[in-house]
Amino acid sequence: MPSLETTGDPIPPDTKDWTWVLERPCPECGFDAAAVGVADVPGLVHDTSMALADALLRADATTRPDATTWSAVEYACHVRDVHRIFGERLALMLAEDEPRFANWDQDETAVAERYAEQDPAVVAAELVEEAGATAGLFAGVTPDQHARRGVRSNGSEFTVETLGRYYVHDLVHHVHDVGARP
Repeated sequence: MPSLETTGDPIPPDTKDWTWVLERPCPECGFDAAAVGVADVPGLVHDTSMALADALLRADATTRPDATTWSAVEYACHVRDVHRIFGERLALMLAEDEPRFANWDQDETAVAERYAEQDPAVVAAELVEEAGATAGLFAGVTPDQHARRGVRSNGSEFTVETLGRYYVHDLVHHVHDVGARP
């Protein structure tokens, strides 16, 4: 029987609607969205990405702790893609009035892109690159753009400010998931 380290078997899908983290602190990772402003996003993106990149240096970076939990490399692949998706969404919000975001199935992407089989060193470099690009976009947001709106495919509405908070929660939460510290 192959080990969890190498199988890449799909993890049960996460079907939660995590938008509630915009209203109250996350009891799992401790993130409090109300404490984060748009100006905080670039620094938090940097810090969390460095923590995940460091986690990829561990000897167990490709090992799943159990059958229902991603390895550090799988979480880092996901976060790399989260950076890209949120960068695209922010760019749309800044360029268009109330754009509708295409659906992104993170679980389907994890299987299709074979997250469990990716090289931690390559993922670390890609993670940092995508983080830098999206942090740069958030760094360029002006106060008069904070209230620009966008709509997720499930109908969830975001402003640039709430998109940034929601995005950063994902990053902080996954740093927590791998046991790293920003």
